[in-house]
Amino acid sequence: MTPHVTIAASSETPAAPEGAASAGSSVARRDVLKTIAAGALAALATPYIRPASAAPSQLRALMWEGYLLPEVIAAFEEKHGVKFTPTFFDGNSEAYNKLRVGGTRDFDLVQADGFWPSLYYREKLIRTVDYAKIPATQHLFPVFKPAEFKLLTDAATGVDFGVPFCWGSYGTTYNADVVPAEKAASIELLFDPAYAGRLSTSARFEENIALAGILVATRMGTIDKPRPNGKPFNPYDLTDEELAGVEKLLIEQKPLLLTRYQDNPTLAQLLESGAVVAAPEFAQTYRLLLAKKAKGEIDTTFAHTLVPKEGGLGWVDTWLVSSGVPDGPMLDVCQSFIDTMITPETMKKVALASGCSTTIDIRSLSTPEEQALYLMDRTGELSKMYMFDQPSSTEKWERVWSRMQAA
Repeated sequence: MTPHVTIAASSETPAAPEGAASAGSSVARRDVLKTIAAGALAALATPYIRPASAAPSQLRALMWEGYLLPEVIAAFEEKHGVKFTPTFFDGNSEAYNKLRVGGTRDFDLVQADGFWPSLYYREKLIRTVDYAKIPATQHLFPVFKPAEFKLLTDAATGVDFGVPFCWGSYGTTYNADVVPAEKAASIELLFDPAYAGRLSTSARFEENIALAGILVATRMGTIDKPRPNGKPFNPYDLTDEELAGVEKLLIEQKPLLLTRYQDNPTLAQLLESGAVVAAPEFAQTYRLLLAKKAKGEIDTTFAHTLVPKEGGLGWVDTWLVSSGVPDGPMLDVCQSFIDTMITPETMKKVALASGCSTTIDIRSLSTPEEQALYLMDRTGELSKMYMFDQPSSTEKWERVWSRMQAA
């Protein structure tokens, strides 16, 4: 299997409306981040339209709330004489819809993950950026630099249109006192009758179907075979036969699950109590449990499979510049802000505040424990991940999920 190539190309199917693609969004990884920045800064009540000839006085960002660092923002505002105004969103679909209905005039900076920046660029919602004007990009781990990470570079022209920020995967956190490491290395663990009643998954249909799709395609032998669309295997673009296999597999999984968790605190309680011994999640619960273990608050040993042997799901959050930003002072301010946010010193704060792994190498600023906790020596595993994407047919995926629930 060569999942690395899936980082370079995606289905060009436009995203579906927010409501259609975000069922069960209460357990999105963003929910954990929200509390960090709540109340720190407020979004504008009405859109701000910047006169074309005016010098930059306001920097408007459409972003995830958990990455807001008030002290860093305040210093940037003072240095550049601009007011930073964030607007927060919960999911990529929501941000996409905001941009499509005129948001390129209302926002200067945008955040997105996975394949979404590529969609934004194809639809002319974002513009190019100049890495030479963002010197902190020199501190990117090699796997996130343009030479290796192709998702933020236009294949036809070679221009860059985004800067990687944070990353992670939808891996499996498991009770290492109960589950052998060799079992936890496979997606098969989540469908193993030996752990019936002690497994859990999230309530989100996207990750459940995509992860099951990797296993189904592996079992069917289609994961390495030519695809109908001529592209490499992508778990967000499954054939009808593969989707039928996913539906069957998810129905078989139902009696094995204790519950589908609705939020990360609930999952932490389930794992800590021993009621659940394995569940896929974004490693944030794993970090919480690991910290409790280090403090002597729990005795159980937990481990995390970042990428199962069949391949896993991953994401890379990025900073993007809206296509409404022209060359000149406003672009300079935008790129200066991105540069400020990705300096090693700021990224260390981002990691501690958000609980996310960084694309910037901050090992020299981190303890050995922090390096392990934030997966700083495991960035190479990104090549085995399939980046988060929009299902090629949201309608088909919703039908699969509905039939599974009704079975």
